[in-house]
Amino acid sequence: MNNVSKNDMTILLASPRGFCAGVDRAIQIVEKSLEKYGAPVYVRHEIVHNKYVVEGLRNKGAVFVEALDEIPNDGQPVIFSAHGVPKRVPQEAEKREMFYIDATCPLVSKVHKEAERHHAAGCQIILIGHAGHPEVEGTMGQLPEGAVLLIETVSDVAELKVENPDNLAYCTQTTLSVDDTAEIVAALQARFPTMKGPHKEDICYATTNRQNAVKEISENCDAMIVIGAPNSSNSNRLVEVALSYGCEKSMLVQRGSDIDWVWLEGVQILGLSAGASAPEVLVEEVIDMIATKYNVRVETPNSTEENVVFNIPRVLRDSAA
Repeated sequence: MNNVSKNDMTILLASPRGFCAGVDRAIQIVEKSLEKYGAPVYVRHEIVHNKYVVEGLRNKGAVFVEALDEIPNDGQPVIFSAHGVPKRVPQEAEKREMFYIDATCPLVSKVHKEAERHHAAGCQIILIGHAGHPEVEGTMGQLPEGAVLLIETVSDVAELKVENPDNLAYCTQTTLSVDDTAEIVAALQARFPTMKGPHKEDICYATTNRQNAVKEISENCDAMIVIGAPNSSNSNRLVEVALSYGCEKSMLVQRGSDIDWVWLEGVQILGLSAGASAPEVLVEEVIDMIATKYNVRVETPNSTEENVVFNIPRVLRDSAA
């Protein structure tokens, strides 16, 4: 019998954390489509960036593809992911007479509409975002080639070549660092004072709330663990925010089995959060795993109530039919 005494560890649990309304809605869309239409239901791109969620849906009969040409014409629904898709994707689906359901987060759709509105008014669009991210590809794909200029950093602002400095508008990806984006916007406004912006900031409430929750606990933590996928933008931003706000070390894990025990040595106060596509079951898994090696006390020092809910598409609301 092992009598080695465990060290104590306090876990400061960031709140809010985990699923946002857009992710919750997207997962419901896949589940209710499977209930109503049976398997297979095709999903273009990962419905949300989380391996555990994707595997769970795959086990229920969802088939994940990267392109529509991977899908047979069998009449089964195809679902577009929460990140949004370029306009050409639904156009191609209509050409092939596919039955599609759009699970794009309504807050991403808002950015799409903004970009279209500014473009219709004759503005060139500057999009702040991460190259290659599906949300950025979806937003840029709402407009003709060349209508949107993508920038990622403050230094990109000085190098921008625009058609007319007095006829610009900017949009942002919804999952960026609030602080970094504010710096980029300030640099844009300094260079292009007449540039138009969104009526309401594009970074979504869930990204902002999760970053604020991490900021509040970071300086009291020896280390921070964020649960999320390596390709999840909002999860990676939480890791960066912790480091920026006084936490000495911060890392991303997908689940409990990814914990680096050597890295955790000497940590007495651990911050714990989860990206917007990570389910609470994985938070519990990480706490349980740590409790096998430490005497764990869990505290939740901050809490912002989130009561945002997005309706699923009408076609699925009678899914019991």
